[in-house]
Amino acid sequence: MMEISNELKSHFLRLYQVAIADDNFSPLELKMLYDFAKERNVPEKELNEILLTADAKFSVPEKVEKKIEYLFDFACMIWADGVIAEDEINVMKKYCRNFNFKDENIEELCQYLLDSVKEGKSKNEIIKEIN
Repeated sequence: MMEISNELKSHFLRLYQVAIADDNFSPLELKMLYDFAKERNVPEKELNEILLTADAKFSVPEKVEKKIEYLFDFACMIWADGVIAEDEINVMKKYCRNFNFKDENIEELCQYLLDSVKEGKSKNEIIKEIN
């Protein structure tokens, strides 16, 4: 069994929260959650364990690049079912605050990430743009 960092466990739990924020947990959102796990070499069984036990103490990524990477994942999750719900955006904004982004930048950051996902930009393109 691989050791999954508390930060990554927190990320998966946050993604799950974003996915259910609109009270409609679609199969596309579920698939995306498992795709994110696969992308990070987290076995399906481990992801199930994280979601079912939810014992992670939520930790915040320290590096800006990691924060943007995680927020980009949230934007992807929001777009997964093709519908952007106000509740999903509110959860994303909450995590921007938790990640210590300034209040005056949160609206623009969320919109930028949502637009970027809609335009098909990659996570790497976004990270390069902010550096």
